[in-house]
Amino acid sequence: MKTYMLPEFIIERSDERCIRCRVCERQCAQEGHWYDEELDVMFHNEETCIGCQRCVVFCPTRALSVRPHPSTYRPNANWTREKLQDLKKQAETGGVILTGSGNDKPYRIYWDHLVLNASQVTNPSIDPLREPMELRTFLGRKPDGLDLKVSEDYEDVEIRSELYPNVMIETPIVFSAMSYGAISYNAFKSLAMAAKEFGTLFNTGEGGLPKSMREEFGQNTIVQVASGRFGVDPEYLNVSAVMEIKIGQGAKPGIGGHLPGEKVSINISETRMIPEGTDALSPAPQHDIYSIEDLSMLIYALKEATNYEKPVSVKIAAVHNVAAIASGIVRAGADIVAIDGLRGGTGAAPKIIRDNVGIPIELALAAVDRRLREEGIRHKASILVAGGFRNSGDVIKAIALGADAVYIGTPALVAMGCTLCQKCYTGKCAWGICTQDPYLTRRLNPEIASRRLVNLLRGWSHEIKEMLGGMGINAIESLRGNRDHLRGVGLEEWELNVLGVKGAGE
Repeated sequence: MKTYMLPEFIIERSDERCIRCRVCERQCAQEGHWYDEELDVMFHNEETCIGCQRCVVFCPTRALSVRPHPSTYRPNANWTREKLQDLKKQAETGGVILTGSGNDKPYRIYWDHLVLNASQVTNPSIDPLREPMELRTFLGRKPDGLDLKVSEDYEDVEIRSELYPNVMIETPIVFSAMSYGAISYNAFKSLAMAAKEFGTLFNTGEGGLPKSMREEFGQNTIVQVASGRFGVDPEYLNVSAVMEIKIGQGAKPGIGGHLPGEKVSINISETRMIPEGTDALSPAPQHDIYSIEDLSMLIYALKEATNYEKPVSVKIAAVHNVAAIASGIVRAGADIVAIDGLRGGTGAAPKIIRDNVGIPIELALAAVDRRLREEGIRHKASILVAGGFRNSGDVIKAIALGADAVYIGTPALVAMGCTLCQKCYTGKCAWGICTQDPYLTRRLNPEIASRRLVNLLRGWSHEIKEMLGGMGINAIESLRGNRDHLRGVGLEEWELNVLGVKGAGE
């Protein structure tokens, strides 16, 4: 059937520069380039181009450029090109429009409307190159207080208080949940390698942890227990650093997940403990959780299975009444509350849900931190937040709003090569990240990708230290939840009230 949709991108090729090396033909996962030997000409098909820029990057003579297609419809503020294209696509397919990556709509990005304090005269700044700066973070429940017994010579100190299991990370940045299946084995392993080298954590997502990786990377792993229970076994739980019960995620709150059968290879089937080639369906609800009491039973079942030696996290999407929900989760026994905002990424989600359901992580975080403090239970759980972090400035502002640490997903993928073409759900990722195609997955070298991820963590951590030093703070713990170091610019009064910050100049 002839499509009525306009091409998304236009491909321009300079015949003067093109040497017919056919690199673009080999690199395009959408079969958008081909060579005619008789004519000695390279051709391309713009209707299949998704704008991943792989051909442009690898063209040795810079003969290619790919840009948004200039053809457009008559301007209409209500019926934008995107709305018309989506409608035409559904008229042709009769299906749900899927998309990957995070929400790209112009909702207010509150990080860009928050500014940080800086030291001046009475509180001198600190030089992180010459003085120690502490980014080390402990995730887990903290005691109500410390009961110490100190010897007369002050040489021996005995802690009498009950201590709960905590996990130490060297930077307040953790790799977010991305499952083996949604991403390739090479991408999955790259995250694990980087987390181990830098002293932080990566999250398995709901696809399990390959047995070949458990011994080496287990202590840097957050293992998820999701509705499908894929890959969950006693060893999986016991090798981990943290166990996370997944209730929801920011890109698709309230709905489940689906890994198509064509992506379930023999290795993925072994890891997920499902038959090869069958769809991996995660129902929206966990059918043993219909109340906070049910959730508490699962939390303590996981603690019992691991001899109460590991913290348990509960991950939820940022939705209305998120503060009350988080309070219930903490009272149910969770050691960590993970909150995923509406800009959280995904491999596949209905576009209409990704773009319209949930609330920004900035507002959710501020509301949760305030509620837990008002109820006197903030110390009983750490707060991990995700959904739209783009740089170290966003991270440090999140910590000032009350987060203990942040999850990053999209920045990690971009560091590995992702260009946010939003076609993850096709399984044809040209960069070898969101695909199970053996030919494509080989494009991602775990040694190189993990090095790029470590560089990202190192760069952000250096910048966080610089900002802390400029604020006259030498430990990240001193900034956590300290909203006096934040001021709002260009925000409405209700937004400032929810965030709990003053306007600039106050």
